Amino acid sequence: MLIKREQGFLQRFYLLEIFTGLVITTKNWFFGKNITYQYPEERRSYSARYRGQHYIKVVNGVENCTACMLCPTVCPADCIHIEAGERNDKEKYPVKFEIDILRCCFCGFCEEACPKDAIKLSNIYEMADYERRVYDKDFLLIQRAKK
Repeated sequence: MLIKREQGFLQRFYLLEIFTGLVITTKNWFFGKNITYQYPEERRSYSARYRGQHYIKVVNGVENCTACMLCPTVCPADCIHIEAGERNDKEKYPVKFEIDILRCCFCGFCEEACPKDAIKLSNIYEMADYERRVYDKDFLLIQRAKK
């Protein structure tokens, strides 16, 4: 059942709503908290759970990765590529470990799937570049300053 209600002049042309919106905008404009960061000088702080740039953990000068292929298997973006090799003591290691960073969705599944905690995601968020980056093993082995 449709009920028609009488509308006044202010309700018919939405003048009250427009005026209320302008009051809220003006109040936030002049008396609101400034949230602009002057980026190079001021850095935004992220939570400890932030997933940023990848790195491979090194223990006693040797990478912790055993090339078990769990991280490329669980990766939904299919951005991790590993070629396994064997050391003299019959232990597997990654000969080639590459992450295509443009395909990565930073979900953290690779970090959770790794049984040796070899691959980690740091809280470094400055990853802009002028060309397509594929992180290779040498780049991933560099221990990041902010973890």
